[in-house]
This record gives sequence, C-alpha cells and structure tokens, in this order.
Amino acid sequence: MTNLLDSFSERVPTEPVEVVAVGAHPDDLEILCGGTLAKLARSGVRVAILDLTDGEPTPRGTPEQRKIEAEEARKALGIPWRFNAMLPNRVLMDDPPTRMVVATWFRRLRPQVVISVAGRTPSGSPDHYQTQLLVEGARFYSQLTKWDARFDGTAPHRIPHLVYCPFPFDAEDHAWHGSFVVDIAETWTAKLASVRAYRSQFDNGRFARIEHVMLGQAAYHGSKCGFTHGERFVLPVPLGSRDFLATVTGGSGVLTASRHAG
Repeated sequence: MTNLLDSFSERVPTEPVEVVAVGAHPDDLEILCGGTLAKLARSGVRVAILDLTDGEPTPRGTPEQRKIEAEEARKALGIPWRFNAMLPNRVLMDDPPTRMVVATWFRRLRPQVVISVAGRTPSGSPDHYQTQLLVEGARFYSQLTKWDARFDGTAPHRIPHLVYCPFPFDAEDHAWHGSFVVDIAETWTAKLASVRAYRSQFDNGRFARIEHVMLGQAAYHGSKCGFTHGERFVLPVPLGSRDFLATVTGGSGVLTASRHAG
C-alpha cells in the first residue's frame, strides 16, 4: 500500500489547506515551528509547507540533496504537502512580481491561517526578513479582484489569519500585539528528526549547536506556560475574543499556570 505521505508531497490538493507555513529556505520552519506543525498534522489539520527558495547555492549541499532532505524532513513531521516556489536564494526580495508568485500559491492552496517566519537577521540571511514582507504583501494580493491574469488565472482568496514565528536571533525588539506558546512536548522528537534530516547543512558539530539553541528556546518559552517544551508565536494584530474565560483558559476552564506564578 502506498504511504499517503509519499504520494501527497508536491500534489496541489483539490480541497483547501487549512494552514500554510512559509519559510525562506528548507529547514527554517523545522527549526522555528516544526513541533507545532507536527502537532497540527497529528490532530488532523490540513497543513502544508511552502519554501520560497531551495536554499541553494550554499557552502554545503546541492539542489538535489536539499530536495531529498526537505522531503525526509516533511515525512518526519508527518505533513502531507510541501511545495517550493523556486524563487532565487540569497537575492530574495519583496517586490510586486514576487508577491504575485507567493499570492498565486495562496490562491491555489486557499488557507485560513498563514504562518510566516519573521524578524531581521543581520547575522544570517536577509531572505528571512524579506519572506516576512513577501507574505504580508502576498496575503493582501491574494484577495484582489479583477487581477486574476496576474495570478495564473486563480480565483481571489482572503486569508483571515496571519501568525508569525519569529527568529530567536532577531535584531530588533518588537512590540507585537500578542503572543502565545504551543506545547510541543509530544512532538519534540519529531522536530529534532526533521532538522537532523538536513545532513548537508548540519554535521554533528553544527547539529549540536542548533539543537542547543532550539532546546534553550523551547525550555524558555515552555517554562512560562508550564510546558517542558514550547514554541512561541506572535500576532500582527490583537487577538479578539467573545469569550473571556475560554480565551484565558484555552477552552479548558482551568488556567495553565507557570511554575513561577505567585
């Protein structure tokens, strides 16, 4: 029997995807929010990854190797769909033509939620921040009418929700409108396996360093909410609520308190 994860990967689904996570390069999303993506997939949410570039050229690896590694990482997370917009690495820029490329993907996949990497990373690739800008612009372009020819004939689609997953080494302190932390204790092993799949980028020494960063972030954010491992997300607009208690308690009726709470 064919494994569904083997057969789905690059096939655009006929039904809308609920959540699309967008990163500049293969491995960005695994490092930042792989645990959450795996958790969503395990709960039955229709999740897809959209890498804007193939990450090449780099000092390590080849396009062919990176594609194999990205596919292995997808399977480790249990995500049905992964796509690559094949935009140019190293010179990725937020401009109208590139926004249209990304918006066309949004109009094809028709998500309700888009997760984007976020933040300026002057010690790393400028592609990261350009991805944030591109996602913001493409989200707006996706809903525009009377412009279908610019989006490969796809129909307009409004994306209700945008969520950021910020880089831990962002150069700026942001006054985000809100944040929340997802408990990823049950998918931590899958997250690590997905990052380890990128053997061309992370030999044993480099993997040990990135694992140290990921574990530090997961412990720091998780401990604030009573979790052993957590991934932090931030919001571009305040979170609206019609039910105070459900919002505060996560619908459980019981507050999840930090061990440091008084």
